[in-house]
Amino acid sequence: MATVPPPPSKRQKTAAAALAREQADVTEDIPEGAIRVRFVDQATGEAGSLPVISIALANATTKNLELLLNELQERGDDRIPYRFFYTSGGPPYDGGGEALGDRSDLYNALVKPGKISAESEITLQYAPQAVFRVKAVSRCAAAISGHGEYILTAQFSPANSQRLATGAGDNTARIFDCETGTPVHTLKGHTSWVLTVAWSPEGQILATGSMDNTVRLWDPSSGQALGTALKGHTKWVNSLSWEPYHLQASGRPRVASSSKDATVRIWDVVGRKIDFALTGHKDSVTCVKWGGTGLIYTTSHDKTVKVWEASTQTLKFTLSGHAHWINHMALSSEFALRTGYHDHTGKVPATEDEKVAKAKERFEKAVTVGGEIVERLATASDDTTVYLWSPLTSRKPIARLTGHQKQVNHVTFSPDGFYVASAGFDNHVKLWSARDGKFLFSLRGHVASVYQCCFSADSRLLVSASKDTTLKAWDVRTGKLKEDLPGHKDEVYAVDWSPDGEKVGSGGRDKQVRIWRN
Repeated sequence: MATVPPPPSKRQKTAAAALAREQADVTEDIPEGAIRVRFVDQATGEAGSLPVISIALANATTKNLELLLNELQERGDDRIPYRFFYTSGGPPYDGGGEALGDRSDLYNALVKPGKISAESEITLQYAPQAVFRVKAVSRCAAAISGHGEYILTAQFSPANSQRLATGAGDNTARIFDCETGTPVHTLKGHTSWVLTVAWSPEGQILATGSMDNTVRLWDPSSGQALGTALKGHTKWVNSLSWEPYHLQASGRPRVASSSKDATVRIWDVVGRKIDFALTGHKDSVTCVKWGGTGLIYTTSHDKTVKVWEASTQTLKFTLSGHAHWINHMALSSEFALRTGYHDHTGKVPATEDEKVAKAKERFEKAVTVGGEIVERLATASDDTTVYLWSPLTSRKPIARLTGHQKQVNHVTFSPDGFYVASAGFDNHVKLWSARDGKFLFSLRGHVASVYQCCFSADSRLLVSASKDTTLKAWDVRTGKLKEDLPGHKDEVYAVDWSPDGEKVGSGGRDKQVRIWRN
């Protein structure tokens, strides 16, 4: 008797229908004619030696533009993938503009809607994409027990995906081996919940902040405490941020901590003592970020963002705009600063000077737009909005990003600095352009509050963690769901994507750390 195949599932039917629609779409014939294109490097704002090229409209797809640009630069087989932006204004080019999709063409994207005339010369800014591609995580490789209470925070080592640090309500932090799926070290010393963990940029020290009002430092390789607790805060520690590697005095790293006591303290890691304190906020300081230009950014429940000069230990200025307390903040340079001199190749510079030079080069590459250093800031608030700032150039926000219906809990920049993702209690993740704050996609799929989200190292994917017990991986280009990742038995509070793109780590109310991979 022949085996009867089961009827297709609802998901298979939906996928088949989408494929049929895609195949049935008959693209409109593109008329004959040509268009003149000038290529401009988005980082420098200059065309260099590239000539103005006349391209047939029928051949003016983004894929062909990428091939043409590589040919003009005489790269041979060493081709670089590019992203293109159309801007209607002339020089200087500020890095804004409309991004062209991977599968779009100049006729349907610009000429047909009437944005440009086929007879005019257009300027396309180009920016390199990541030369490596991260695959979407699709399965749970390990479910690791160990914590006795809810897991509140998680972060991968900047060097690779082998080590994941977590903090939990059982008063401990733990370090897990993600290759074997086993706990390596239990970091005991705090007397209350561990709210935040932060690896130093070189990956040799782990800092933890707790509800016991202290910061502690640990050696991740041995699991031993480095000295006693750093005491000074009078209420719990909300956030930690390390001094960028290229700004550190040789052998004297520092870490900043923000607290509910409305202060920020900068700690000398070697001397195990406070370096200086920043006071000025009137309520709990929810987040602190140490920028790559030497500025320290802080957000607070007093509805303000304060910008401090680390070298002079003084307040530079205050950014106001939010109507309710600010929950979280992200820097456009955050990925480059977090990973220091580590990159996707895994090669570590030999000397200290080379390490500093590489860390500085990676930071500058991440934030250079139009030949200038532009370090952008995004803040998420209970007023349901996200504000986009460029503190180095203006004290007014670049854009006010509206669309969330409830509080916005988390915000993050993509590593390439082109996107901002915000996670809210309205069950949605929203994607925005980091250049001008333009709304791109609303990522719908979660059925409860979304607590955190994180981009992959190549900026092509995004993972989100929710109260609905699932993680979801999204395609940033299309705004579509890439993978649904069920497995946790309760709310997922923390998620992080390893800097090398290999794994995703998550933890939450079920007290289990889960490691996901492709």
